[in-house]
Amino acid sequence: MYLRWATGALVVALTLLMWIGPASANPARWTAEGWRTDFSKQSVDLTEIISGGPPKDGIPAIDDPRFVTAAEADNLQPREPVIQLTVGGETRAYPLSILMFHEIVNDTVAGIPVAVTYCPLCNAAIVFERELDGKILDFGTTGKLRHSDLVMYDRQTESWWQQFTGTGIAGAMTGKTLDVIPSGLVSWQAFAKRHPGAKVLAPPTNMSRPYGQNPYVSYDSSAMPFLYRGDMPDGIEPMARVVVVRAAGTNEPVSIVSLAKLRKGGSLERGGYRLSWEEGQASALDTREIGKGREVGTVSVTGPDGKPAVHDITFAFVAHAFHPEMTIEG
Repeated sequence: MYLRWATGALVVALTLLMWIGPASANPARWTAEGWRTDFSKQSVDLTEIISGGPPKDGIPAIDDPRFVTAAEADNLQPREPVIQLTVGGETRAYPLSILMFHEIVNDTVAGIPVAVTYCPLCNAAIVFERELDGKILDFGTTGKLRHSDLVMYDRQTESWWQQFTGTGIAGAMTGKTLDVIPSGLVSWQAFAKRHPGAKVLAPPTNMSRPYGQNPYVSYDSSAMPFLYRGDMPDGIEPMARVVVVRAAGTNEPVSIVSLAKLRKGGSLERGGYRLSWEEGQASALDTREIGKGREVGTVSVTGPDGKPAVHDITFAFVAHAFHPEMTIEG
């Protein structure tokens, strides 16, 4: 974990340590760590990449996912969030209570290789297609962060990828972009009711983690983000949740709307996309027990064609860091 939240003097000490002494850009040191990445190729300022604490694969991706049916999954609480993914008519659920400790699941759904990803510090749950230019990529965690967001790597070339944008930022794959597959965060009870026969990701049997527990207690109600050095957004709290709607076929945003605004109205339309909100889903980053987190509700977005559209529910500071040209509608 990047951070196990504590209280009092320990928080102060940890914060000072992280701010004054994080390991920043040093390709020579990264190479000495064993990275085979070609750091002469990059699309970002490498000084923006810092250590999150864990080493390469210190947060282990799940490469051989195990599933049970929704009817068999008895370890999930009604309001806890799961990533709902439908590919080729097949629907699966990936609980954040598991992804919290692994961040990446390399899976294949209906014959399509996918990477199901979650960055807790950004609350960014994004699914990518793993096949690119005729090559199937497998992803792991670098232990590095940029703008507080997970930096992934592919095991084939050891290029580094920005999770929030799905773009290669260092190495042979620099400038490449992964296709994003529409998915959404829904409550477990809603998923199980609609898809009782669907597959649900189960905890790995070869690793022991406190699944169901949130190691980032009260993170999403804190005043400031952690391990973030960039500018803060104007007119909105940095940790406020926002909905980023992305255009079909691209990773570029169409609009960014605060969750509070959407929650107040229940629905709205922006650029031909319809956004809707309903209650019933807990925050994964609030209380120690994920299923008891504060109400944040479920967001759904449909495109001009009426089909589910790519969108993210993230924090305002994240949306601003990666899309500073966009206005966040508060």
